[in-house]
Amino acid sequence: MAELNYNHLRYFWAVARDGSLTRTARRLNLSQSALSVQIRKLEARLGHSLFERRGRQLHLTEAGRLALDHATAIFAAGDDLLGTLAETGKARRAVRIGALATLSRNFQIDFLRPILGIPHIEVILRSGSPSELLQALHALELDMVLTNHAPSTDALAPFVSHRLAEQRVSLVAPPARTSGRTGLKDLLEAHPVILPTMDSSVRTGFDSLMARLGIRPQIAAEVDDMAMMRLLAREGIGLAVLPPIVVKDELASGLLVEVDQLPGIAETFYAVTIARRFPNPIVKMLL
Repeated sequence: MAELNYNHLRYFWAVARDGSLTRTARRLNLSQSALSVQIRKLEARLGHSLFERRGRQLHLTEAGRLALDHATAIFAAGDDLLGTLAETGKARRAVRIGALATLSRNFQIDFLRPILGIPHIEVILRSGSPSELLQALHALELDMVLTNHAPSTDALAPFVSHRLAEQRVSLVAPPARTSGRTGLKDLLEAHPVILPTMDSSVRTGFDSLMARLGIRPQIAAEVDDMAMMRLLAREGIGLAVLPPIVVKDELASGLLVEVDQLPGIAETFYAVTIARRFPNPIVKMLL
């Protein structure tokens, strides 16, 4: 079996990092045709196309992104060898994770904890809107997306939603707001509330509960970010409607208390992946 030509691999690595055949050829003082020949030889050896051209832009294929990860690890290991002549651990591998900008940071940390601090694993985190993250996942720029809403799937977008956890939703406030409460309905009629925005499943559930109880709550704030809801809850401007995991440190310290649970309301967390021929093994570790 023919061995891998690492010169071909380095040329591919250079083009993948530059994002341009022209730029790499100029930097390496090569002709574009010579550089193209080297990459085609590597593709022939691997049996997969590594780039696809969209207009004037070069984009990595799934096999190309996998090859880039391995090439990066290979050349980083070579640099370590030359620099230290000592074993410094396993070759590094990256996992690229996108998370909904409004998702609980505490939940994200708990989910990632099994791989945090492992020397050979690099965690690359990106936040954004659902459409931005799913587009990046579909383009193979991300390995996984963390969200609280399972996306629809079809032949063109073969997303796979992995249900990770379901967290109850409660009313959370400083201890001073809990004195003298007599029941959920009285509590909601007596105090303003801090709510997620209308596009949240938690907000939909809360509004339905209010309709069933016949309550028109006084809204102190509507917020699309869990970190901001946490800060507003600490300010004591109202009863925050959120999963306790968002404020678990404040609950543990007594700065906030879980006043009451909201029946029938929960937030579900998903990890969304896409069907791939070469799945990232770190994703399997997390799931």
